[in-house]
Amino acid sequence: LAMAEAPQRASVIANSIAFMIREHRSHREEWLRNHDRSLEEVASTLPGSRKPLTIVLDNIRSAYNVGNIIRAAEAARLESISLCGMTPSPPNPKVLKTALGAAEYVPYVSNINTLEAVRELKKQGVTVWGVETTSKSKPLWKTQIPRPLALVFGNELVGVDAEVLQECDDLVCIPTLGVKNSLNVATCASVLIWEALRQWDEADEEDASTS
Repeated sequence: LAMAEAPQRASVIANSIAFMIREHRSHREEWLRNHDRSLEEVASTLPGSRKPLTIVLDNIRSAYNVGNIIRAAEAARLESISLCGMTPSPPNPKVLKTALGAAEYVPYVSNINTLEAVRELKKQGVTVWGVETTSKSKPLWKTQIPRPLALVFGNELVGVDAEVLQECDDLVCIPTLGVKNSLNVATCASVLIWEALRQWDEADEEDASTS
């Protein structure tokens, strides 16, 4: 048995060494940006204010989805995340594993009611959009994304609660062309986040050119 497992162990060791060599090479090349910034670099090169976008997660089931969304929110320097209902939150080990260290850099609140969270955001003057496939939803590509904004994402099986959808200022969806009518919630969140950043950057550039 030991002899049978020896080639497999050797292969694992060889792959590990090859990966370490590749990682070392990537750190030596200045043009490769596949490693995290240091906190000092963030403080010195990035804008101080966060992007005016809040993510509201309505009873998300998968801790891995939550971790991926937290990682995306940190990468985009978003305002905050509301982890509502049964949505897993740090220090859940699966959330932390998937977030890859991002959780400590993203402001978040947990164990709150989704409807109350949405109503509180609206009181603060934040526009709230529900991200859901409905007959009333606008295709993302045909929207002008406002600032500040909160996006509500729902449970992987049943979506955003109907009462929460009714409280939203508007509904938006990502058009799909296949049999499936929706994307994985973490994938969907990333698409919405970066489309908001794209539109806002474009608007800022236009304002700067006309001022």
